[in-house]
Amino acid sequence: MRELPTRYNPKEVESKWFDFWKSKGYFYAEVKEDKEPYSIVIPPPNVTGILHMGHALNNTIQDILIRYKRMSGFNAEWTPGTDHAGIATQNVVEKELLKDKKTRYDLGRERFIEQVWAWTKTNGGVIIEQLKRLGCSCDWQRERFTLDKEYSKAVNEAFIRLYNEKLIYRGSYIINWCPRCQTALSDEEAPHREIQGNLYYIRYPLKKSTVHSPQSTEKSSKFIDYRLSNMDYIVVATTRPETMFGDTALCVNPEDKRYKHLVGRMAILPIVGRELKIIEDAKVDPEFGTGVVKITPFHDANDFEIGNRHRLKGVLCINPDGTMNINATKKFSGLDRFEARELLVKELKEKKLLEKIEPHRHSVGHCYRCHTMIEPYFSEQWFVRMKPLSQEALIVAKKGKIKFYPKRWLKIYINWMENIRDWCISRQIWWGHRIPAWYCESCRKRYLKERRTGEFRLPLKISDKEAGVIHIGLDKPKECPNCGSKDIVQDADVLDTWFSSWLWPFAVYGWPITSYKSQVTSHKLEDGQQKLKDKEQKAEIERKRKELEYFYPTSTLVTASEIIFFWVARMIMAGLYFMKEIP
Repeated sequence: MRELPTRYNPKEVESKWFDFWKSKGYFYAEVKEDKEPYSIVIPPPNVTGILHMGHALNNTIQDILIRYKRMSGFNAEWTPGTDHAGIATQNVVEKELLKDKKTRYDLGRERFIEQVWAWTKTNGGVIIEQLKRLGCSCDWQRERFTLDKEYSKAVNEAFIRLYNEKLIYRGSYIINWCPRCQTALSDEEAPHREIQGNLYYIRYPLKKSTVHSPQSTEKSSKFIDYRLSNMDYIVVATTRPETMFGDTALCVNPEDKRYKHLVGRMAILPIVGRELKIIEDAKVDPEFGTGVVKITPFHDANDFEIGNRHRLKGVLCINPDGTMNINATKKFSGLDRFEARELLVKELKEKKLLEKIEPHRHSVGHCYRCHTMIEPYFSEQWFVRMKPLSQEALIVAKKGKIKFYPKRWLKIYINWMENIRDWCISRQIWWGHRIPAWYCESCRKRYLKERRTGEFRLPLKISDKEAGVIHIGLDKPKECPNCGSKDIVQDADVLDTWFSSWLWPFAVYGWPITSYKSQVTSHKLEDGQQKLKDKEQKAEIERKRKELEYFYPTSTLVTASEIIFFWVARMIMAGLYFMKEIP
C-alpha cells in the first residue's frame, strides 16, 4: 500500500489531474444536436497581463457555472483567448526598445510589428498558463487571439460592412488625445478624476468703436485702447489659460443681463491681439466664473459645439506631443503646455491682465493606460455612428431580454446608452488591426496643404474624396480613380482594441461564414487533389457554420462592472447588428 505524503503538494496533484482532464477531452465540446448547449466566452485578458485576484474570482465563477452545466447534461463550451491590447502591448515593447535608446521609428513599422509579435509569442501566454494552473476547464483547443488570422477577417469584415452602410465615417472633431501615447482615446478610455487646479481670471480688453483720428488723413481709423478701467475690459475665468492662443470668440448666456450691452462688440485677445467677437449661447453657465467664457473650438468639446453653431474659426495652438505650436507666438512655441501656462500667467500679471487666481477643484480626463492628463484635441479620426446601433440594444434591455446581476447595473447601462456619443475607433499606433482604407497621396497632399495653417472655419465638412480616400477594402487599388496617380498608401492608423473585442462572442466561432469558392493555388494541383481540397474546405466552412449557429448566442457573461461600457454594451450592439441576436 502506497504511503500518503506528509504534506500536500498542490503543484504535483493539480497538474496531474488537469493533464488527465485535458487528455480525456473533458473540456472539449462539439456540435451535438441532441444536447442543449451552454456556452460562455471568457472576457479575453490582455496578452500583456498576469493573473490578479479579480481574474481569479471571475474565472472561478465561470468555472463553477461551466462545470455545473457540464455535469447537468448540457453540452458546455467555455471558449478561452487573449486580447492583443494595442496600446498596452505597444507600450511594453517600446519601453524595451528605450533600454537600447531606440524608438519604434528607428525600426520602422514592419520591423517593429515583428518585434511585438516576437514579444507576444515569448511573453504573452503567461496569463493563459496561469488560468490552466487554476484548473479552468476551458475548451483549450479553441483558444483564440484577437489578432490571429481568422479573427482579423472578422474585424475587417465588420469595418467594411459598417462603412458601406454609412455607420463608419471619417470626421474632424474634438477627441480625447493622450500627448504621451500620442493617440486618440474613446471617452471610456479617458476616465475623469478630480484634480486641484486654479481658476484664472483674465482681462480681455474691449475694442473701442470706430472713431475719427485727428492725426489721420482718412475719414476714420480704428485703434485699440488697452487702458484697464472698469469700462475697458471684460473678465474671463478659465482653468486652462494656455489654450487662450486658440480663442476665437467670447461668449455669454443670452439670459445674462449683465453683459447684454457687450454682445456684438469686439474684445482683444491678450498677448496675440486677435479680435474676438462677444456672442451669446445658451450653453454658457452664467454661474461659472464671471459668466463670460472664452471659446476655443479646437481645444474644448463644448467650445467646438458652440463654434459649429456660430460658424467660428478654429485655431490649433498645441502640438500632438503636448507642446505649444507657432500659433501660440514664438515666445511660447515649443514649450510644454504646463510650462507655457506658468510663463503665460507670469506675463499676464506683468501686463496687469490677470485679475486674480482662485483654487478650483475640477474633473479632468486622464489616459487609462499611462494616466497622462488628456488634451481635448481637434483631429481627423474614424468614428462609428452609435445612435443607430444603440436603439435596439436599449429596447432589449428595457424588455428584460438581457438581465444584469446586480440589477442596479441595468439603470446605469440604460443611462449610458441613452446618452451615447459616436465612438472614435482610430488609434495612432502600429500594433493592431490596420484600418483597411486607402488614400491617393497626390490628392491627399493638396488636402493637407490647405490644412497646414491649423486654422479652419467651422463647421468643417470634408468628403472622403476631398481628403484622398479612394477605397475601403483589403486590396490595394492600382491607381487613383480621380487623378490616375499610382501613389496609393494604406491608412497608417489601427483600430481601437475594443473594435475587435466587441465581436468576440461570434468571431470566436468563425464569423463571418462565407460561401466556398475554389481557391486559386500557387501551384497546379491534379484534378483529384483539387477536388479533395475543395471538399475539405467546404466541410470546414460547414463545420464553422454549424458551430456558430449552435453556440451563439452564448448563455452567460461573467465580467467586471467597469467594462460594461467598454465591452458589454458594445458586444450587445454588435451582436444585434451583425447576428440579429443578443450575444
